[in-house]
Amino acid sequence: MLTIVAFIVALGLLIAVHEYGHYRVAVACGVKVLRFSLGFGTTLFSWRPRRQRPGQDTEFVIGAFPLGGYVKMLDEREGPVAPEERHLAFNTQPLRARTAIVAAGPIANLLLAVLLYACVNWYGVEEPKPILASPVAGSVAERAGLRAGDEVKRAGFEGEPLQGVRSFEDLRWLLTRGALDGRDVRLQLASRSGGGGREALLALSQVHSADADARLFRKIGIMAPWTPPLIGEVMAGGAASRAGLHKGDLVLAIGQQPVVDGQQLREKIRSSAKPGQPAGETWRVRRGGQALELAVTPDVVQDGELRVGRIGAYVGAPPEFLTVRYGPVDGLWKGAQRTWEVSLLTLRMMGRMVIGQASLKNLSGPLTIADYAGKSASLGLAQYLVFLALISVSLGVLNLLPLPVLDGGHLMYYLWEAVTGKSISEAWMERLQRGGVAVLLVMMSIALFNDVTRLFG
Repeated sequence: MLTIVAFIVALGLLIAVHEYGHYRVAVACGVKVLRFSLGFGTTLFSWRPRRQRPGQDTEFVIGAFPLGGYVKMLDEREGPVAPEERHLAFNTQPLRARTAIVAAGPIANLLLAVLLYACVNWYGVEEPKPILASPVAGSVAERAGLRAGDEVKRAGFEGEPLQGVRSFEDLRWLLTRGALDGRDVRLQLASRSGGGGREALLALSQVHSADADARLFRKIGIMAPWTPPLIGEVMAGGAASRAGLHKGDLVLAIGQQPVVDGQQLREKIRSSAKPGQPAGETWRVRRGGQALELAVTPDVVQDGELRVGRIGAYVGAPPEFLTVRYGPVDGLWKGAQRTWEVSLLTLRMMGRMVIGQASLKNLSGPLTIADYAGKSASLGLAQYLVFLALISVSLGVLNLLPLPVLDGGHLMYYLWEAVTGKSISEAWMERLQRGGVAVLLVMMSIALFNDVTRLFG
């Protein structure tokens, strides 16, 4: 139920803001708006406000099918227009007015994202401290000399000034952008043991990945923040239960290798299924001040295309958290900055998918969005607002693409009109619309297929 409610609220808000952008600028430009609709199909509710701008008589509608909306304006291309109202028709407006009306929808979504990110910054959110766990063996982080317990103080792209890193999520976002853009990242580190600070260079330009997923961060080598190697909840009948492990056990060593954090312990368990690795080893644990030795043999399970080890227990304690909160001006500026960064990253990923450098698996449809809506809502208000901001950016950027059926396609027509001094012919308009619909249907089919594969595959 939470997933359905969160999804409907997200759709309603994002579509309403998008269409309100079109509506508000159309009214400001003196265009008569006939209908403002949220959703398609059968009308569930409709009303006409008593007080409207002169020349306006807009009907507001909520439709039964929520995946979309529209603003219907007076237009000679869609029906007869009385001579006395011709100056109120959309098609009779100057080019700058038509451009502003069409662009207002995507811009409204981007402005909403700025506000949502700013609200999160003002409200504050609990995030893990930027303390690193053991790097993945053979990864970029390991080659850079990173160690468990290193705390990232400042970071930035190579050749640019380093900026303060307030949380692990800040670092993760920087690494995502660096890996997908092929830019190296420099880190300024401090050791938890109190040693002197040092710098490290992550050669992310050497990371080649078509997907922004867990495999990307496995290549980078920074999977999670530092946590102690504790055993959490133990599942009945699992390898941990059979070996006699208990919740709260602190793992000191596996065989002859000391264990320093939860990430190293997870990687050790995971790799136990690899050929040539011992099936079972002696674990040394501390329980209630007493050292114990237990023989543990992880179960071998299939994880996608890989065979990995599992012990049937939660591994690692929660990381150290801090509250990240900004003042009014800084929070708004950070919101605008994050919106800009997400927009650029979205455009780059779309471009890479078009030329085949990124996988089409990155496309998501309504099922994945609904799933993420429910999950983010269950984590709290701040996480749900971040989810809304991300989807709002995606909606704004998607609508600015030069596809004829989208706002960006109409802006492309207006660019042609501005350059040539004449509008596109009706024949060409029809051909482009058909092509745009075909491309959009293909994208929607791929996204829906990816949804089904992710959720039920």
